[in-house]
Amino acid sequence: MSSSTSLLVRGYEVVIGFETHAQLSTRSKIFSRAATAFGAEPNTQACAVDLALPGTLPVMNRAAVERAIRFGLAVGSHIAEQSVFARKNYFYPDLPKGYQISQFEIPVVQGGEVSFFLGDEKKTVRLVRAHLEEDAGKSLHEDFVGQSGIDLNRAGTPLLEIVTEPDIRSSAEAVAYARELHKIVTWIGICDGNMQEGSFRCDANVSVRKPGAPLGTRREIKNLNSFKFMQQAIDYEVRWQIEQIEDGHAIQQATVLFDPDTGETRAMRTKEDAADYRYFPDPDLPPLVIARSWVDEVKAAMPELPRAMAERFVQQYGLPEYDATTLTQSPAMAAYFEAAAQASGQAKMASNWIMGEVSRRLNAEERDIADVPVDAAALAALLGRIADSTISNNAARQVMDALWKGEGPVDAVIEAKGLKQVNDTGALEAIIDEVMAANAEMVAQFRAGKEKAFNALVGQAMKASKGKANPQQVNDLLRQKLG
Repeated sequence: MSSSTSLLVRGYEVVIGFETHAQLSTRSKIFSRAATAFGAEPNTQACAVDLALPGTLPVMNRAAVERAIRFGLAVGSHIAEQSVFARKNYFYPDLPKGYQISQFEIPVVQGGEVSFFLGDEKKTVRLVRAHLEEDAGKSLHEDFVGQSGIDLNRAGTPLLEIVTEPDIRSSAEAVAYARELHKIVTWIGICDGNMQEGSFRCDANVSVRKPGAPLGTRREIKNLNSFKFMQQAIDYEVRWQIEQIEDGHAIQQATVLFDPDTGETRAMRTKEDAADYRYFPDPDLPPLVIARSWVDEVKAAMPELPRAMAERFVQQYGLPEYDATTLTQSPAMAAYFEAAAQASGQAKMASNWIMGEVSRRLNAEERDIADVPVDAAALAALLGRIADSTISNNAARQVMDALWKGEGPVDAVIEAKGLKQVNDTGALEAIIDEVMAANAEMVAQFRAGKEKAFNALVGQAMKASKGKANPQQVNDLLRQKLG
């Protein structure tokens, strides 16, 4: 169960469970050889198997199974030695078979958990299962007046549906869980995580109850395709359900959509139960058998997982938990930090610069860390020049400006811009003597106990050196001279 203390909203406890569809990163579909590339012309990537033409038979995609195994290992699940595919029967225009091939009673991935931090508090959400299934097609309404079109390119695309226990207790916790799950599936390379293209789609089952009461009736918010909308949708749905209950209305189980323009959810259809789908084993697919040796093979090839890497960063580099968690948001960021930290020997400084100056610039330009224009070696060289007092932090930001524009290397930029810090004690003493002589009143104020006067004198000394003096040396020498 979640380790959090339940937050009450107007005296009600919020209960949320998640179902997430992660599109698996295979080149072909789960039961056919048709391509899965995004953005193709409608109906150009749907073969006879996807269209359910008579006489066609599904054949399992081994790469999809391998990705399911990878996920199960990443979240500590049991990988079923034998699982079964079933037909989920329902009618919809974009479902050419009249049923969806999924897994029902015996899924491939069973149990597991996802842990993450919300602020300083560690939380854990239990997983029920993760099962393989095929996607349906897509109904198109935008370009058709009074009509709808059907694009079957997505039909048969491999999905891993990841289902949680109802352990989540707030919209903030829901978003934190979804972000962590997104990080895991992209980190281990089973899904590209593109929410706008539908590669990572979240459904939130939301209900409310008085503390200690049985679970309330849930409403499922479908296809949340951004973390921002996810939080808005859940917050609205919680308020709506509480208002309905307090007005004396019963909550009806339903599937709802979130409208980002109005900030409201609206009912799409009544929610079906499993019995409505008439699940039964697919007669065209034998049980899926996974040998232990295959699981071991996949495990041996797994990358270091983000949570384990964050713990190593704390131990190996002495980073705070917050830093380590932030730096393991993606493999690219983690690799960038580690390369800069090892090359410079300044792990905490590298962390501060990557989370601060580097991330700020990337965010302003809407760029990913993988596209950072200053490589780890250049950042390490810059950190080295700060550490050995060649330049000040302020000068370092000017050097970073030049590096960001493609100028360099670091030492050449420092020389060309005249940014080298004055560390010569004799030169600094001369500057301080001049400042003290020109500001006798400030000196008197400091000696009378006014600490602010000292800061003013430091400022005057830095100004006289045109910002090039070593601030720490200025502080030390000034205090010596002031007695």
